[in-house]
Amino acid sequence: MNLMMNLTPLLRPYFLHRLPDAGLYASGAEQLQRAQLDTMLAAGRRCRWGHEHGFDSIGCYEDFREKVKITPYDELRPWVMRMISGEKDLLWPGLTRRFAQSSGTSDGKSKYIPVTGDSLRLNHYRGGSDVVSHYLRLYPESRLFSGKAFILGGSFANELKLPHGSKAKVGDLSANLIDAINPLANLVRIPSKKTALMTDWTKKLPALAEASMNADVTNISGVPSWFLTVIRKVMELKGATELHEVWPNLEVFFHGGISFGPYREQYNSIIDPARMRYLETYNASEGFFAVQDRREPGAMLMLLDAGIFFEFQSIDGGDPVPAWEVRENGVYALVITAVNGLWRYPIGDTVRIESVSPLRISIAGRTKSFINAFGEEVMVHNTDAALARTCHRFGCHALNYTAAPVYTTDHSRGRHQWLIEFATPPADMEAFAAALDKALTEENSDYQAKRSGNIFLDPLTVTVASPGLFDRWLASTGRLGGQRKVPRLANDRHLIDSMLRFNSPG
Repeated sequence: MNLMMNLTPLLRPYFLHRLPDAGLYASGAEQLQRAQLDTMLAAGRRCRWGHEHGFDSIGCYEDFREKVKITPYDELRPWVMRMISGEKDLLWPGLTRRFAQSSGTSDGKSKYIPVTGDSLRLNHYRGGSDVVSHYLRLYPESRLFSGKAFILGGSFANELKLPHGSKAKVGDLSANLIDAINPLANLVRIPSKKTALMTDWTKKLPALAEASMNADVTNISGVPSWFLTVIRKVMELKGATELHEVWPNLEVFFHGGISFGPYREQYNSIIDPARMRYLETYNASEGFFAVQDRREPGAMLMLLDAGIFFEFQSIDGGDPVPAWEVRENGVYALVITAVNGLWRYPIGDTVRIESVSPLRISIAGRTKSFINAFGEEVMVHNTDAALARTCHRFGCHALNYTAAPVYTTDHSRGRHQWLIEFATPPADMEAFAAALDKALTEENSDYQAKRSGNIFLDPLTVTVASPGLFDRWLASTGRLGGQRKVPRLANDRHLIDSMLRFNSPG
């Protein structure tokens, strides 16, 4: 075990000083957000996008909303590809060398998000600092900096054929963050940059385990599904049955990327819940948006002064509204303008407004990740919650899942088909499926109405995925790695049918 001096008392004042003023976040959302937009408009006037969209005549948010339309990625893609080729002053002033390849789970086509120097400094690293700041405020007794941070990242593997001589770096956001980080941060984190950025996951997994199994790890950061795989490998190598046998000073998991709900029981089964804390973050390829700022999970504080201007579009359509006009409990599609050169860009996520003063949200799902084939309007937060409840009831653990409709025929009603890979399967799969169906009716009133009396929809069915199915499918798409995510829901069968081809018998 590598022990180091406890630097937490020395670093705590620095991080707490960086916390946003709670009163301003509660009452000054409009002031903060208008200031962010003003700064970005000034920068935009110095680039080609701003010139072509009349930024010289835009003086405030109301002008911006009127003169700049919502801009989906297919309209930005030609601009981004020119930036990758080395053109400067296009979407954002200067030359952009870094690009985050998104997993493209909504439409199956990868997107490349500019990672500008401003977005690293004002947003991504600022968000990471705020995570630590809130954690140290919530837990004054923390010894976070008495050991190492184990940060699970991706790589620079990408699907592009870069132009000859290109100096662009294209890969996972986490790879860009690790690659560009202040070298001083490497004193308190593992693994080495070389290991962290490995491309081949089959070689990377044992390398990560070897690099961390004898370190004094106090905190871990990453996507819950992928970190679970790493943790189990570490425990296997150490012959441990509980993670604190390996890392006795581990105290917190900073997690994001996917819902933690379906994985909570699995973490509790290998980590003493009394000794472990969890803090959720909302850090996407497009930006760092929010962080959990209270001990209770379920809502995250939006970062209103971190290089992003937020707009919220009702999922029923209509014009987006700014952060100071949202309504509590409303579900909105998130639209951002950011210091990476995204202008009124819909990121594809939906959020629920948990409070407006200060502005706290939870992630509801993806705008294209839902099932509404029969008017049931099932969202990811519904299926995540239903699966977590059902697994808890049956004492089983799900590793991954996806679901899709089975359409009505002349001889049968429609239904939902779930494809689930279990770490520990239920003893009675038929009873499990029935309970999952009931739980989903309790989570979603529209699904309940369509299921009522078995008139419109039959009960959902569960297909058991063979071990490693989702990894095999992700590998086939070139998306296997620490930041890659399995699409939870689809409103048609193209994804689930492609996955089922990898489902080995037995």
